Amino acid sequence: MIQYHVLVSGKVQGVGFRYFVQMTAMQYEITGWVKNRSNGMVEIVAIGEQNVLDSFLVEIKRGNRFAKVQKMDITKEETSELFTSFRITY
Repeated sequence: MIQYHVLVSGKVQGVGFRYFVQMTAMQYEITGWVKNRSNGMVEIVAIGEQNVLDSFLVEIKRGNRFAKVQKMDITKEETSELFTSFRITY
């Protein structure tokens, strides 16, 4: 399993983006979490197989019809914690 830490910037708050990320992660059977940050960015921790994570990130970059992703900073990390699902955190 691989873990990515992703910071997403653009028009990604107040547009259903976290819910979109959660639904996409569940579709790809990825575990982890997503949350809004106070600086207007969205933070994601995603754990899964490499090829599945690659597809997931392509979908996230596309966003939902209300979001506009301008930039994604992606860092590959050591898997620190295993999750059983993908959740929205606050």
